[in-house]
Amino acid sequence: MHSAVSRSLKVLTTTLAAALLALSTPALAAAGPQPGQCANREAPPAPVDTSEKPAPGKAAPPPLPVPAVPVGGPRMAECGLITPTGALNPPDGNTAASWLVQDLDTGAVVAAKDPHARQRPASLIKTLLALVVVTQLNPQQVIVATKEDAEQECTCIGLVAGGQYTVDQLLHGLLMHSGNDVAHVFATALGGVDAAVAKMNALAARIGALDTRAATPSGLDGPGMSTSAYDLSLIFHYAMKQPEFAKVVSTKNFEIPPTGGKPAIPVFNDNKLLGVYPGFLGGKTGFTDDARHTYVGAAQQKGKRLAVVMMRAEQKPTKVVDQAAKLLDYGFALEADHAEPVGKIDYRAPAATPSSSEPSVLADGGTGNSGTSSAAAAAKEDPFGVTGWIITLVVFLIIVAGFVIGHQRKKAAS
Repeated sequence: MHSAVSRSLKVLTTTLAAALLALSTPALAAAGPQPGQCANREAPPAPVDTSEKPAPGKAAPPPLPVPAVPVGGPRMAECGLITPTGALNPPDGNTAASWLVQDLDTGAVVAAKDPHARQRPASLIKTLLALVVVTQLNPQQVIVATKEDAEQECTCIGLVAGGQYTVDQLLHGLLMHSGNDVAHVFATALGGVDAAVAKMNALAARIGALDTRAATPSGLDGPGMSTSAYDLSLIFHYAMKQPEFAKVVSTKNFEIPPTGGKPAIPVFNDNKLLGVYPGFLGGKTGFTDDARHTYVGAAQQKGKRLAVVMMRAEQKPTKVVDQAAKLLDYGFALEADHAEPVGKIDYRAPAATPSSSEPSVLADGGTGNSGTSSAAAAAKEDPFGVTGWIITLVVFLIIVAGFVIGHQRKKAAS
């Protein structure tokens, strides 16, 4: 009897250990660090100044959840250069911490580097503000600038308090010369800074920019500010579908008429590739001490429209616009070789609200899986939890063991 019971207990122990290991491994894997995670997977690098210090009595928002399935395809989760199989690496001299080249027509990602690494957008976040503006405000609507609007931390175009400006005129100042005074005017027209930022974040969530959280309407750094090369590519892809946006970024010179007793305001496009790079369609530049240089630009050649986004770049050894031009050249060369895309600009609706303060809005035309589920979301979907199922299995096996041991004892007694 002792031998039979021992064998039964040995079988039970082995079975129980295997079951516990099988069930606990996913939980441990989710809790522990994952191999091969890219730098800045959850949040941008630490700030170099106090620009992101929360206001007194307020805490900095936590990093946005990282989707378990990367938006844009599995290769978008890779670190370092992501190029088509067999393709040459891009030209030397690129200083961007992360970048992405996309086909504006098909949404194909031609090549990238750390596309979902989280960085700060600087003034590239104005593309998101402009999207809110062109979808919510009439181009001919007149907005009166306030004293607060006119006194924003510059870069500014020189709005005057009491001056009357149309939305279209202001949009030129926002996108061509990156006016922070214009960003504040628009924020006021959209219900105030907090309301405008909330609308920007709602739109980002709506189109699937899940790395993006605007903290200010202008791109000046603030607590929780975050985006990625992939997200800004997605936002720019969406924005270039809006005729008003595409028209403004392609404008080289513009003049805002005299108003408020002040002379006309000439506006010149900051994007130095406009009129220089063949087929250039327009874009946006940005800089803060924490974000460093950021850039987005697009061009059309031989029927192909490509766009590049660069994050955390430096002006040496060559200017950022020249680095961007080389990436565009590289992208057009890959397209000419019919290289296989490494991902896709994919509009997705989030499976769950990124945080309680950021509303989730369904995406237009979203297809397929959301690609935004996370371990936390999965846990919410299963209130019983992994631990509960493990305990249930242990109890079940103990009951089975009792029957087995009892049966062995009966056989031994007979």
